Amino acid sequence: MVFFTISSVFAQSDVLETHTIAEIEGKSASRTLNFQANANTLNYDVTYHKLELTVDPAIYFITGKVTTTFTALADMNSVTFDLANELNVTTVKQGTTNLSFVQNGNNELVITLPSTLTTGNSATLEMMYSGAPPQNAFEAFAVNVHSGAAGMWTLSEPYGARDWWPCKQDLSDKINNIDVFVTAPSQYVSVANGMEQSQVDNGNGTKTTHFHHSYPIPAYLIAFAVTNYQVYTQTAGTAPNTFPIVNYIYPENYTSAVTAVAQTLPIMNLFETLFEPYPFRNEKYGHAQFGWGGGMEHTTVSFMGSFGRGLIAHELAHQWFGDKITCGTWKDIWLNEGFATYLSALVIENLDGLNAFIAQKASMVDFITSSPSGNLYLTDVQLTDVGRIFSSRLTYNKGAMVLEMLRFKMGDTAFFQALRNYLADPNLAYDYAVTTDLKAHLEAVYGQSLTEFFNDWVYNQGYPTYTITAQNWGAGQARFVINQTQSDTSVSFFEMPVPIRITGTGGQTANLVLNNTTNGQVFIQNVPFTITGVQFDPEVHLISKNSNATLANETFSLEQAIVLYPNPGRDELHFQMPADLAIEQVMIYNSLGQKILSTNRLDINISSLSTGVHYVEIQTAEGTIHKKFIKE
Repeated sequence: MVFFTISSVFAQSDVLETHTIAEIEGKSASRTLNFQANANTLNYDVTYHKLELTVDPAIYFITGKVTTTFTALADMNSVTFDLANELNVTTVKQGTTNLSFVQNGNNELVITLPSTLTTGNSATLEMMYSGAPPQNAFEAFAVNVHSGAAGMWTLSEPYGARDWWPCKQDLSDKINNIDVFVTAPSQYVSVANGMEQSQVDNGNGTKTTHFHHSYPIPAYLIAFAVTNYQVYTQTAGTAPNTFPIVNYIYPENYTSAVTAVAQTLPIMNLFETLFEPYPFRNEKYGHAQFGWGGGMEHTTVSFMGSFGRGLIAHELAHQWFGDKITCGTWKDIWLNEGFATYLSALVIENLDGLNAFIAQKASMVDFITSSPSGNLYLTDVQLTDVGRIFSSRLTYNKGAMVLEMLRFKMGDTAFFQALRNYLADPNLAYDYAVTTDLKAHLEAVYGQSLTEFFNDWVYNQGYPTYTITAQNWGAGQARFVINQTQSDTSVSFFEMPVPIRITGTGGQTANLVLNNTTNGQVFIQNVPFTITGVQFDPEVHLISKNSNATLANETFSLEQAIVLYPNPGRDELHFQMPADLAIEQVMIYNSLGQKILSTNRLDINISSLSTGVHYVEIQTAEGTIHKKFIKE
């Protein structure tokens, strides 16, 4: 088992850890992603599950009774649940009435209702089953041995829940609340979502542990684990609104794990400060060690393969972004994973400092730009590729850096307020969201359209390379020119505010932001000192590659000092020049050398001039210069 530690020095390690997390989460989907939401389960809404499970972690087998309450969304004569073919259903009841059913060989349990269940009405069914869950490339239901002790755990993301219980697994229905009863040999400790309600000694060498979870939850986030855990409880929150963090730890790792999970408290405090109180604070948060590398953000209890700070932060972040609000389609998976990755980076920023945060972002950008293409929001074709869905380069790291760019573009106040509004939206909270839902909340606070940004960075591909030249431009001014190339043809131009840092001979520094909207754009900026150096994006707010900023001639000639634009032009001719340079007279000549206009204005109406080349004589206190322009 590999333990990863976040460090301000080893930023590359953090990106590798994210890659490992993505790889694990992707592998968890590899066997099951070919199964999409079952069209036969869309005609009802599950409101309640009671899972009564009997297991022995030393034996790969499960016996269960699942009681499900559901509401008809259309008139129903039968109801279909997702259930693996390998599990054998023995009885289905409604009350005391036995119902007929069939397991159709298509991983479905189809139950005939005793009468038509009309739209809006509810029914409760009890299903009893048992068997050895299917074992494929990845088990949603698994056993392991650690230091001689048997263990059992589940991990159902995205469509593995059916492997161990009859359910409805999709990204449209959340169960209002659940009860989980785990009966196992008495020497073991059981854990599941929500709060432990009781432990009952059954007098036959087994005990039953009851958990209740009262928040909406999708099927893939329901989980349990059983082994010889030692339990270590922390207290989080601010009195009187405190809640427990319950850690289920392998005894052989107890001492080191107790030290490691201490990091959970400052991370929890940070996320509650930046966003909102922990979403499941009426119950618990916690960790349960399990026999798989990486982690999984089961609601109220993340299953953990190790206890490095980066993994703790990533899985805790999911309780807000992924568990409270869950991506509404796998095309929108970045709403889960991009946020969790970015929140892990915010831990570095707030606990390790700015330099460590900059190093982390630089490593992410290096990884993102290691390939010239890659969209964030997935296409239909990409949904068949698990590696693409769980791409650490794109879904995780690009998703995180897109959030950083939005934060930079909007400013901290607007960005974090928009995210708080998103989390509090009653139409999204404890439900599902898609990318346009996030965009709407960002725009509402920002007060401007973000369509261009989302088209460039979310729906299309690639990144820019910037070339910036700076030039001292008279007393107290500097002139900057920004040019840009794009790595992928899907984006013709990336409109973004571009940060630069200028330095002076006396060690002075100043940070400027140039709102770059066109190629070759020229900016005249007031500066408090003579520039001796210029740096592109020193704090790594942008995704770009091989970008550079250089200082041109420190002293400019009179010829360079005055720029005519637009050139060619149709209606207006403007003069760009240092503020301390005064124009005395401007004269315009046609191609025959005839003077056709004389003025001392800096904005000249040229609409009446004939098309073609014209010449301009500009008289200043510093001397006379000549330029030409083309009238369109």
